[in-house]
Amino acid sequence: MKQKRYNQEFKETIVNLYRSGTPVNQLSSEYGVSEVTIYKWIKVHSPIEGANELTPADISEIQKENLRLKQEVEILKKGYDHIRGKVTNQEIIDHIHVEKTHYPVQMMCRVLKVPKSTYYQAANKKPSVYQLENEQLTERIREIHQESDGRYGAPKIHYLLCKEGLKVSIKRVQRLMRQAGIRSTIVKKYRPTPTQGLVEERENHLNQDFQTTSINEKWVADITYIHTLRDGWCYLASVLDLHSKKIVGYKFSRQMTVELVKQALENAILSQDPLEGLIVHTDLGTQYTSEVFQNQLKKHGMIASFSRKGCPYDNACMESFHATLKKEEVYRNRYLNFETAKLALFQYIESWYNRKRIHGAINYLTPDEVERLCRATA
Repeated sequence: MKQKRYNQEFKETIVNLYRSGTPVNQLSSEYGVSEVTIYKWIKVHSPIEGANELTPADISEIQKENLRLKQEVEILKKGYDHIRGKVTNQEIIDHIHVEKTHYPVQMMCRVLKVPKSTYYQAANKKPSVYQLENEQLTERIREIHQESDGRYGAPKIHYLLCKEGLKVSIKRVQRLMRQAGIRSTIVKKYRPTPTQGLVEERENHLNQDFQTTSINEKWVADITYIHTLRDGWCYLASVLDLHSKKIVGYKFSRQMTVELVKQALENAILSQDPLEGLIVHTDLGTQYTSEVFQNQLKKHGMIASFSRKGCPYDNACMESFHATLKKEEVYRNRYLNFETAKLALFQYIESWYNRKRIHGAINYLTPDEVERLCRATA
């Protein structure tokens, strides 16, 4: 037999009759309700002592309302606080989809002012061809970024995507990278304090003319600082060919001596075997202005060229390489000692920079590719 149900008004009337003096057994007899049920109603609808005439039923309703208000506040906090500003329906729908395991969809749609029909249509909508293309592009962008060890930004990734035959704009690549949280490694460059002593000016044959027609016409050289935990500051002397952007010679040492820059140049000469008349441009550091280094240049028929004092733009290409080296390798790592740093620099220069890293200044080729092309047409 199906249990009889009573509406709220009926229950409250029975309780009021009891409060007016009608015994429970009489109420049970007259209205066909068991005494146990009547006592239950009396308990639920009777004021709680010290609760300002509130009944358990009133408290239950208050608790339900509090829960509803709490859920609405949390929905607003998690919704609009995270997508404040200009938000699209799709962004709100995505938020509802994420939170639907915690809150009723109907309530979220009401609070966030999105029609239920709009939500359910979007939830059942298949991704467009454009969305699928974006997913595939993002995955390929992530792969290229990882292959470069996080060093490539949007311009180089865009070039490689186009090289693979993909028709995509640079702005689209930038947008997809931004949405996926993909960015190139950028670390602030350390700038050592410049010397305050008197420096003798010397002839500048380069005069910021970095244009070349082939390899081994103009080289630039400089020294940079590399820090290690155990051995302190160590020093890298590099020689760069302005045409290919290749590091044609380098030397890493614990001390910044004339022998350091001399050996870096010797390594470059051994590697390239240049003809006489090649310009070698450096700053006015004592290692480069030394008699030993100048005699080395004369021995090989090279022309010495020097930057003006306090003008890094005269050797901008070498400065650029060292900045790139620091951003892409040095500042991303902590070297335990000299040997650890030496191996890391060898891998960066020989395996990555010269052989794999594409450069916008040389039509997105690698330095090795430019050199091979020059030698093939010589």
